Amino acid sequence: MKTVIITQARMTSTRLPGKVLKRVLGKPLLEYQLERLRRVKLADEIVIATTTNQTDDPIVDLCDRLSVAYFRGSEEDVLERYYQAATAHQADVVVRVTSDCPLIDPQVIDTAIDYYLQNQPTYDYVSNCIKRTYPRGMDTEVFSSSVLEQAFLEATAQPDREHVTPFLYRQPERYCLGYVTYSEDCSHHRWTVDTPEDFELIQKIIEAVYPDRPKFTLEDCLKLLQQHPKWYLINSQIAQKNYGE
Repeated sequence: MKTVIITQARMTSTRLPGKVLKRVLGKPLLEYQLERLRRVKLADEIVIATTTNQTDDPIVDLCDRLSVAYFRGSEEDVLERYYQAATAHQADVVVRVTSDCPLIDPQVIDTAIDYYLQNQPTYDYVSNCIKRTYPRGMDTEVFSSSVLEQAFLEATAQPDREHVTPFLYRQPERYCLGYVTYSEDCSHHRWTVDTPEDFELIQKIIEAVYPDRPKFTLEDCLKLLQQHPKWYLINSQIAQKNYGE
C-alpha cells in the first residue's frame, strides 16, 4: 500500500493571510513543516494540496524549490482537492495534516500511521485530534482512499466539503473510528498558526530550539514551555474555529 501525506496550504487565510509563508529565521513556516514531514518513516510521499488561484503561486514555487509534489484544485471544495490529489498520486492510505502546524512531530505522525496499519481492517479512520490529548498543532488523521472517495461522492454539506473529514468521523455508526492518545493530557497547548498571537508563539519556539536542535520533538517543545510558562499565555485566549464556522 502506498501511504501519502497530503497537507493543504493556501495564502488566503482569513485570520492571518499568507501565514504558511511567514518567515522565522529566514525560512517559511511551510518549509519547516516539510522538513519534518520528510522524516516520517511510514509515508511514501508528501503532496501539497493548494489551489488554482494565482495567489498560491508562491506555494508552488516553494514546492518546486524543495522538490516536493503538489496538486492544485478548488479553493472552497477542499474535500474535492484532497480526493483529486490522492487519486493523482495513487494513494492507498491518506495521511491528512494541515500547513498551519509547522511544529508537527514526525514521530507523532508515525504513531498514527502505525496504529492505522496495525489495526487493519478494523478502522476506517484513525485520528489523534478527535479525542484530543496532544497539543493542537500535532493533528494527524489517517484513512483509506476508498473512504475518502465515499466522502467525496456523498458529502453535500458545505462544512463537510471545506473540512474534508467530518463526513467520516461524524458517522461512527457507519465508519469504525480509532483514536491515538498521548501519555498525558496536553490539549491545552496551542501550536497551530491561525492568528498573529499564534505566530508570535511559534516564532519564539522555533527561534529557541531550531538552531541547536533542528530535529526537535514534541517533548522538546513541552520542556521549553515549562521553562517559559508565560509564553503559553501569548495565544491561550485564541478560540479555534469549529466545524461549520
